[in-house]
Amino acid sequence: MATMSDHTPRPFLGLLHAQRVWDTELPSFDPEAAPPAPVPLFHAWFAEAVAAGQPEPHAMSLATADAEGLPDVRTLLLHDADGRGFHFASHATSAKGHQLAAHPHAALGFYWPAQGRQVRVRGPVVRCTPAESHADLHARSTGALAAALTGAQSEIVESTAALHRAADAAWDRARAEPDTEAPTWTRYVVEPAEVEFFQGDARRRHIRLRYRRTADGDWTRELLWP
Repeated sequence: MATMSDHTPRPFLGLLHAQRVWDTELPSFDPEAAPPAPVPLFHAWFAEAVAAGQPEPHAMSLATADAEGLPDVRTLLLHDADGRGFHFASHATSAKGHQLAAHPHAALGFYWPAQGRQVRVRGPVVRCTPAESHADLHARSTGALAAALTGAQSEIVESTAALHRAADAAWDRARAEPDTEAPTWTRYVVEPAEVEFFQGDARRRHIRLRYRRTADGDWTRELLWP
């Protein structure tokens, strides 16, 4: 019987070890020149990721904890980043919605390999008003509205055929009633307590700059070992 100690090369491991990171020229980052608050730097890095051709730079990982405190993570889209924090949306009845109701704290992760950059965010999560949530949904595409109207997010669906039928019906309704309500659709804001900016370096001299919110609401900046 084969064991984990066997030294026979495995196709997956060979493929994994053949991958390279950052086979491109990476930008420099001077943490001393960083602004006093994190959101302006996030805006600048986001614009630079777009200019560098990074696919889907608004995609981010959202980490939450369930009622037992066990971690969960998924990828979704950023809806805004402003003085309040980092905005996203989902159904309040989804898995993430239930988790945030039980533990209203979250972490976000952005990864932009075109520039060897990461941004990490941690903080409490607040729900926006129903009016803000409605406006959020209807500022997006017909497909986004149709997706919000399709089934019960995170619940079990009996078959792909049932999924397709529900999706087709939701598309028809979204086209016919573009201002229709999706009552459980909720916009959330992660109010950052910490934001870390990571700039990769080909020689592994990575720069990590962390912003931490102080008790008086200001920001302090700290340089971390990579």
